[in-house]
Amino acid sequence: MAVLPVPTVWAGHRHYASRALLAPTTLDQLASIVTAGEHVRAIGSRHSFTDLADSPGVLVTLQGLVQEPVLDAETGTVTVSAGTTYGVLGPWLHDRGWALGALASLPHISVVGAVTTATHGSGDAVTTLAGTVVALEILGADGTVRRLERGDEVFAGSVVSLGALGIVTQVTLAVEPTYDVAQTVIDDADLTAVLESLAAVHASATSVSVFTRWDGRCSIWRKHRTDVAPALDLSGLGGTPADGIRHPIPGVDGAACTPQLGEPGPWFARLPHFRLEFTPSAGGELQSEHLVPRELAPQAVAAVRPILEANQHLVLVSELRSMAADDLWLSSAYERPTVGIHTTWVQDEQAVRAVLPAIEAALEPFSYRPHWGKVFATTEVAHRYPRWDDAVALVREADPTGVFAGPFTERVGLR
Repeated sequence: MAVLPVPTVWAGHRHYASRALLAPTTLDQLASIVTAGEHVRAIGSRHSFTDLADSPGVLVTLQGLVQEPVLDAETGTVTVSAGTTYGVLGPWLHDRGWALGALASLPHISVVGAVTTATHGSGDAVTTLAGTVVALEILGADGTVRRLERGDEVFAGSVVSLGALGIVTQVTLAVEPTYDVAQTVIDDADLTAVLESLAAVHASATSVSVFTRWDGRCSIWRKHRTDVAPALDLSGLGGTPADGIRHPIPGVDGAACTPQLGEPGPWFARLPHFRLEFTPSAGGELQSEHLVPRELAPQAVAAVRPILEANQHLVLVSELRSMAADDLWLSSAYERPTVGIHTTWVQDEQAVRAVLPAIEAALEPFSYRPHWGKVFATTEVAHRYPRWDDAVALVREADPTGVFAGPFTERVGLR
């Protein structure tokens, strides 16, 4: 079993505080790490902007445990090992005639990391990526593996777990027949007009994102399945169809982005914003996201708009995305259709963290929930999740001695 150098997070601004990164190649090796008496946390693609995955003991990477996915066409599911990325899984499924219903904005992230943090794409009828899980296996504090399936009593509390229940070794996802998507971009739309019609904008295509730098203008990115009714007309909102490939951040070369201009292509090559072979987004950056009930989104955006306008020098771009409700206890979309107010910031952590309390104060009346993998200021999260007490009880039962505890889970009160 290899001992690797302790890395930084993907964006490079944060070093893990753990003493070592271990790379087991068997489940027995992983179990021996977990039962050795140290704190243990697993890392995936490291695409988190917080210390969520950090451990006061050791980290483990499960890259050495990755196996080929297992497709079950009869049940419409695929089982993947922890460490598998969407960038690998997407083409593999498509080649066999199958697809996922949603993807995040970049394919570089690990499936398990995305699931356990309720990471999401966009689409009124599309859940977070965690919503596609139908079963998972977790290696617990005693070194044994437990399988949970949808319908089990604590399944809904075990999917979005922040790694606090143990180390997820594999997940089983629902799949559907493969499909094509066409992506188009509308440039230079009036931001106020778009916000006044935000529900209609998000409902106009399979997956819709609104990007703005809070200068009064915005762009609308629409990814629409070719096997359903055509996307709805948004010409009344102004703007012009893009005449070339766009990047979410104005002025940045769009070569890293997935094909646009209405050219149909397989779902895995259109639903993400970024191509697998390129560095996603801006690289050196910070990200925050606060998620609110869909019906309150226009008012919530109006509340934070003046704060973000006053801090344009820190904003690379903001994005508004929509997702369907799910039943997962710690999901940002638990029991409510949701809109995420995401911002990609310059990598000035001190300056960004100085702005976040004002944003969160403005959003407090709208019952916001922070994205677990992105920066946020509040430590008062329990009241935002109706099943929080049940989630805490589940963690204490599964991990009574805190093997999987870390500074993040302790700070938010999950232990």
